[in-house]
Amino acid sequence: MIDKTHELPVVRQVQLLDLSRSSVYYLPQPTPESDLHLMRRIDELHLEHPFSGAHMLRDMLRLEEVEIGRKHVSTLMKKMGIEALYRKANTSRRNQAHRIYPYLLRHLVIDRPNQVWAMDTTYITSNIPGLSGVLFKQSTGFLLLRLAGSLFRATYIVGPEKPLKPA
Repeated sequence: MIDKTHELPVVRQVQLLDLSRSSVYYLPQPTPESDLHLMRRIDELHLEHPFSGAHMLRDMLRLEEVEIGRKHVSTLMKKMGIEALYRKANTSRRNQAHRIYPYLLRHLVIDRPNQVWAMDTTYITSNIPGLSGVLFKQSTGFLLLRLAGSLFRATYIVGPEKPLKPA
């Protein structure tokens, strides 16, 4: 791609290709012999125990008196393209025991204010309170925003105290 013997300077070639100049001069370092030996042993252990992850492989290597950390094992596993086999969450398939509620607004024409309202609560993470909002279906304005400390505590108003008028 970049020809160092070309009459066009390397700096200009790099600018035309929208690359960083340091990437032209970078020489990848060969993998050390010790890492190659570890990678072979990790591969052998992974074939014997495909369910073992970086923690378990680290412990198995330490039983063989190889001093290695979990992060280095994890790095080598990523470099080799292997990962532990385990059951992952199947969140795309619905639970047959859960009831499906009908959508009651499917054939309803919303043509006046205050005809339909909606409520939504969003939980961002476990240590951040939930944010609730009541909004008009006809307009995009919020009626009220509330910040909840938890599901079981009282809510605190952080939005306007009076309802917003629909546009």
